[in-house]
Amino acid sequence: MEPFESDQASLPRNMIENSMFEEEPDVLDLAKEAPAYSLDPDDTVYEPRSSRLLVRGLGENDMDEEEEDYESSARLLGMSFMNRSSSLRPSASPYSRQEHSSSCSVPSTRTVLVVVFVLVVVASVAMVIYFLPKCTLTKEGCHKVNTTMEYIYPLTTTGELFPWNSLRLPSNVQPVHYDLLLHPNLTTMTFQGKVSITIEILNDTKTIVLHSSGLQIRKVTVQDKDVKKLEYEPWQQIALKLSEDLKKGQKYVLMMEYTANLSNSYSGFYNSSYLDKGGTRRVLAATQFEPLSARKAFPCFDEPAFKAKFLIRIKREDGYISLSNMPKNQTLELPDGLLQDEFEESVKMSTYLVAFIVANFTQVNQTVSDTLVSVYAVPDKVDHLDYALQSAVKLLEFYNNFFGIKFPLKKLDLVAIPDFLAGAMENWGLITFREAALLAGNHSSLMDKQVVASVIAHELAHQWFGNLVTMKWWNDLWLNEGFATYMEYLSVEKVLSELDITNDFLSMRFRSLAKDALNSSHPVSAEVTTPEQVEEMFDSVSYEKGASILLMLSSMLTEEKFRKGVTEYLEKYKNLNTDNEDLWNSFPQEEHSVVDMMNTWTLQKGFPLVTVHWTDTHVNVSQEHFLLKVNKTAISSGLWHIPLIYVNESCSTSPNCTQLLLLKDKTATFELPTSVKWMKFNFKNNGFYIVHYGEEGWKALSNAVTENRDVLTPADRASLINNLFALSRLGKVTFKQVMNFLAYLKSENHCTPLIEALHQLDHIYRLLEKRQDRLVSKLKNYILNLFEDIIDSQSWDQELKVSKQELRAALLEVACRYGHQNCTKNAMRVFQQWVASNGTQRIPGDIMKVVFSVGAQTGAGWDVLFEAYTHSVVDTDRRKMLAALASSQDVRRVLRLLQDSLHGINVQTQELPLILYSACRNFAGHLYAWDFVKENWEQITQKFPIGSFAIQNIIVSTTSHFSTQWHLLEVETFFRSLKDKSFDMRCVHEAMETIALNMQWMEINLEALRHDL
Repeated sequence: MEPFESDQASLPRNMIENSMFEEEPDVLDLAKEAPAYSLDPDDTVYEPRSSRLLVRGLGENDMDEEEEDYESSARLLGMSFMNRSSSLRPSASPYSRQEHSSSCSVPSTRTVLVVVFVLVVVASVAMVIYFLPKCTLTKEGCHKVNTTMEYIYPLTTTGELFPWNSLRLPSNVQPVHYDLLLHPNLTTMTFQGKVSITIEILNDTKTIVLHSSGLQIRKVTVQDKDVKKLEYEPWQQIALKLSEDLKKGQKYVLMMEYTANLSNSYSGFYNSSYLDKGGTRRVLAATQFEPLSARKAFPCFDEPAFKAKFLIRIKREDGYISLSNMPKNQTLELPDGLLQDEFEESVKMSTYLVAFIVANFTQVNQTVSDTLVSVYAVPDKVDHLDYALQSAVKLLEFYNNFFGIKFPLKKLDLVAIPDFLAGAMENWGLITFREAALLAGNHSSLMDKQVVASVIAHELAHQWFGNLVTMKWWNDLWLNEGFATYMEYLSVEKVLSELDITNDFLSMRFRSLAKDALNSSHPVSAEVTTPEQVEEMFDSVSYEKGASILLMLSSMLTEEKFRKGVTEYLEKYKNLNTDNEDLWNSFPQEEHSVVDMMNTWTLQKGFPLVTVHWTDTHVNVSQEHFLLKVNKTAISSGLWHIPLIYVNESCSTSPNCTQLLLLKDKTATFELPTSVKWMKFNFKNNGFYIVHYGEEGWKALSNAVTENRDVLTPADRASLINNLFALSRLGKVTFKQVMNFLAYLKSENHCTPLIEALHQLDHIYRLLEKRQDRLVSKLKNYILNLFEDIIDSQSWDQELKVSKQELRAALLEVACRYGHQNCTKNAMRVFQQWVASNGTQRIPGDIMKVVFSVGAQTGAGWDVLFEAYTHSVVDTDRRKMLAALASSQDVRRVLRLLQDSLHGINVQTQELPLILYSACRNFAGHLYAWDFVKENWEQITQKFPIGSFAIQNIIVSTTSHFSTQWHLLEVETFFRSLKDKSFDMRCVHEAMETIALNMQWMEINLEALRHDL
């Protein structure tokens, strides 16, 4: 699955948001690692809520009854209430005993004995109750007999025991086949369903436990006999209780009939709508099941390992079409005037890959390698389908050859959905996309086409990695997403080389390093249990770091050996489920133990800092955890098996120049044949680590690129810039050293190092701007002076090369935002020409957002742009218009956009993260955006599930620019005050950690900056 990025340069083109979360009171888990940053509670006032912060296991007074029942008696006993911090308590209280100046009285021996006796009695009674066999302890007391005293079972809404006690389903039943009949009513926005599931019994049982959410199940049978159904809503599970055992090795059929509402969110079986050119609102129904939402459309065993075959039938009205994973087998006319489409039986697949759509779409198609490839969209956008079709055909053919396993289905549909939260979803044979991620017109820029091609490439790669071979559980999501991300870049580079995607891949790896340097990061393969934790796995680590370590492995093994291991993995495990080690064992182990090496990269968080020192021919290398610490006493450890690929002055730009050293220990030494002036480790930044060369080493490298920039590849020059800024944050180099190195940029002309330097400097500028520090103007002048010549050399006409488009877009965006006169003058000129042409004059796609952003700073310009936005049918243009509208200095207009998007008026709700991101990049809107999030949090989390990528994006976008103690405490206070599970989200801790790190950077570097600038 692909997330949809808020802004083209900010996030990876990969991930998704779905919902399903267990209702449980907020708790303070004493077993969790304390955050590395320290907060001073005396500087803020916390609004007390009866039992706002609890020791795990203690409930609040206003808990839901189900939640109270769910709490285990083992957690309830022997625990006392604890306040958040003793420092939050007032020093004196009218309800507390006042301290006397004289010595306090000592209780008598009799009193002590009585108290001890009472305590012993109370403890004994509690233990008797707790260990009382055949009893389940809840707040009402002992409800019913329980045959297993080790386990405490939850209660259903009817007060009965639910016969399962885990969020994961039992493994005693295996689904084999689903026969699913659905009838969505697009007038009432409801649907009816009937599902027959053939199951195989792996161990004798009288109970079948599966998933269901929001479904009104009215009939349940097993082998045509009615059975009792119990439901535990917090876990979205139902249990079918039978009077007799189902026998091991036998197959049975369970049938359920049900009704439900089409969802108003972006998950499950949901309704969508759009306005056609004539202004008529059209409706449709579509699905989004990953990770945990198939259960919202039909009762099922909704975990990746429960693969089965599916036969799907859909009733619809005439005037609509229906699509599903497989080709349509037949259409029947029913007596009530409806049509029923029946699809062929599917291949074996997980429930999250099932998909169906009922809509009025049009399509173009082409056959490649016996597979009919079709691209669908609303009829008004049929002219924007050809590029996606051409790209999909080329990429599918590439994958068929690369993997050595032909795509197994007869058809492959790519469908643009008007309301779709993610970038795309890899449903087998029916890939769904956000319109902006699939549709490209004849006038679309190469940068826009690059986005479309890369998203298609990502989803097609999933047809093998994720669909054909699937991870066993969500802890190894990276096996799907990391591989799809890696193959996305590899395939586009091979098949569509004119899109020049290598620069984007490098920028992605830089972003991933920055995320993984935080203490709030997690291992690539991480333990996950709750639905929120599953949602949070769709993040930079699973996608970007996963892809990065695969590139590192391929660089070490060679591409051919890597490909051989991949094909062996796919062939061995096709139609099965795998884990981390299954992949590593598929690679050749003779020269290096791939299993041992790659486990160091997937089973521990973070990455190494490699420090290099050399004297003449003697080289010493050492490794440590690169961890940005707020609390300097925080302990960081870990060793990685690091493939150190390096070059030196004698030969430095060709892969044939490289040497390899596998560093497994803390330190290592080796000898060079001859002495060298400089060495560059991590060739082209293909390894996932940062290198520190020491003061003399950095001077030597700085001198080398100053004398001749081409002595290193553009990727290596960008890598040095990225590493220097990272080391500055770590305190290993001064910012003066960074500035000294950047002086060479006056002679730089390649987009990769220039964009990286601009990105790093602009990040610091935005932090200072949000603080309203007087240093802002000095830093702005420094940046503009450093890049002024190349800024002024940019044209405002069509540019044909992607790399030049990327550079121009980055330079002009910063220059115009800084108020560079030449930039704003030219942008306004182009905008006025566009307005005068009534929007018919085409603006180059790479500078369109810059032009619109300048034009939107006037009231009249904003109004014209908003009107154009509401009528445009070109989705890539619409997002640029929306980002420009959100950059207005008039906060009333920005708030209007936020409200409209939240309620789906004029602006789709799916665009809310983009609006917030764009508003926060400017001083005028950033505080209003954060206030909007706080004031509308409940509504926002109704639209986007807690833990989802959209929520992660919203939190990081609205808080990452803060750098004061007051803002840190405000963010923590807000999320602690919520009744939902928001404070437990990893992205909340990432946000607080980022603010604390921003504060730390300011404390260390502000004075030096004042002096150096």
